[in-house]
Amino acid sequence: MIDTTNTDPGNTDPGNTGSGVWADGAYRSKANEAFLSRHGLTSQIHRRKPTKPMPAHIKRGNATRSKVRAAIEHVFAQQKGAMALDIRVIGLVRTRAKIGLANLTYTMRRLLWHERRAR
Repeated sequence: MIDTTNTDPGNTDPGNTGSGVWADGAYRSKANEAFLSRHGLTSQIHRRKPTKPMPAHIKRGNATRSKVRAAIEHVFAQQKGAMALDIRVIGLVRTRAKIGLANLTYTMRRLLWHERRAR
C-alpha cells in the first residue's frame, strides 16, 4: 500500500514488483487514478458508496478488496497494538531495521501460535 494523497513519484518504490495499489475508498480520485495509470500501477482502491444502491459487480469487487486489505491491516494492527511499534529513529537504515525486526518478531509469534494450535 502506498499513500497516494502525495502523488510524488518518489512515493512509490520502483523495486517493488507488485503493480497493485490497495487503499480505502477515501483515496479514490481522478488525480490519484491518473497518477497510478501514468506509473503503470493497477488501482485496487475501493469504490465509494453512492447515494443510490451499489451495483452487484461493484459490491463483489469491494468485498474481494476488503479480504486482502483485512489480512494486511491485521499485521499492522498487531504491530502497533500488542507489540507497541512506534518508530522514532533518525535515518532510513534504522527505520528499515526496526520495521524488519518487528516483521520478524510478528512472523515468529505467528509460527509459535500455529505450532501450539497443531498440538
